[in-house]
Amino acid sequence: MATYRELLARVRAEIDEISAAEARDRLGAGSRALFLDVRDPDEWAEGHIPGATHLPRTYFESRVESVVPDREREIVVYCAAGSRSAFATKTLLELGYGNVVNLAGGYAEWKRSGFETTLPRSLSPAQRTRYSRHLLIPEVGEAGQQRLLDARVLLVGAGGLGSPASLYLAAAGVGTLGIVDADVVDDSNLQRQIVHSTERLGEPKVVSAQRTIEALNPDVTVLPFEERLTSENVERILAHGWDVVVDGADNFPTRYLVNDASIWHGIPVVHGSIYRFEGQVTVFAPGEGPCYRCLYPAPPPPELAPSCAEGGVLGVLPGIVGSLQASEALKLILGAGDTLTGRLLLFDALHTTFDEVAVRRDSSCPVCGDEPTITEYVDYVEFCAGPGAGRADAAVTSGAHR
Repeated sequence: MATYRELLARVRAEIDEISAAEARDRLGAGSRALFLDVRDPDEWAEGHIPGATHLPRTYFESRVESVVPDREREIVVYCAAGSRSAFATKTLLELGYGNVVNLAGGYAEWKRSGFETTLPRSLSPAQRTRYSRHLLIPEVGEAGQQRLLDARVLLVGAGGLGSPASLYLAAAGVGTLGIVDADVVDDSNLQRQIVHSTERLGEPKVVSAQRTIEALNPDVTVLPFEERLTSENVERILAHGWDVVVDGADNFPTRYLVNDASIWHGIPVVHGSIYRFEGQVTVFAPGEGPCYRCLYPAPPPPELAPSCAEGGVLGVLPGIVGSLQASEALKLILGAGDTLTGRLLLFDALHTTFDEVAVRRDSSCPVCGDEPTITEYVDYVEFCAGPGAGRADAAVTSGAHR
């Protein structure tokens, strides 16, 4: 039987190794080399090679294919001294990765050479416990959780859609949530707006939501804006530097305003709408896909889009749609998976079906088109009440109210 030293020597004879100096050259501008750190979490917390990806040896075989799906990518594997990473390099070769090398001497040799290191931010013990299920997911992990904690999401509306979206974003650890809403809690809200409660009747919705969210997760800071979003205050509110806007607005003027502002500021919008048993969700990502005006060049006439107060809404429906909005927002922050950009997801709660409609960018769109004709805020109330409001495609319009 072979000893550990004999086995290690055999593995090293079967793999390629590079020096710390050669590894540093592969960090140069334009390099696609991925540095894979297989040390334990406590070692990673003490510092690592800049830009490295952390994948502890304990979970290596089961997770590496999801972390590095491209088997042709150049990979530099390292550990503390080069032994554990040698075995990891051999594993990668056996899994079909064709361009893998081991860093001889590991991180210790890198530091002895005086090369740059990065001291990562680390989660507190309490945060590690709170977000433990996130830390187990390769697409999230500690780096992803830090991105969530650093993220800033603006919720337009604290009603039916804003309630579940805000709760799940807060639970996930999104560090800053802005909430824009001018309404107060009414007893007719409580059938679906779960961020509020009976004891909050008459209280501003942004204050009620802030109390609930901060009680749920002390890591989250809530910025309340007790006002209706208008062209007069949108620049001031957007100046807070949001990464994503979750649109749960209950009126067309606000939706068009959110759309135009997000395009001019380059902020993706997760749009949701509900009516009776039907819901819609999509993502409008400036520069990547269509915008709200591409989908709805003009608002539908009032008779085709009655409000919830006029037509009703199943209480659980906003929970489903708002949760989907939260999911899309989290993916945008993490840069994981495929978002609903260019796709309109339609949900029918009465028959429990999901359908999808492809939505293309309109090159003649007045805001995001090749030659935009709208370059500043307009009178959105007048626009939505104008004679062109009846031109929208009624086949895809549902009441988009909270």
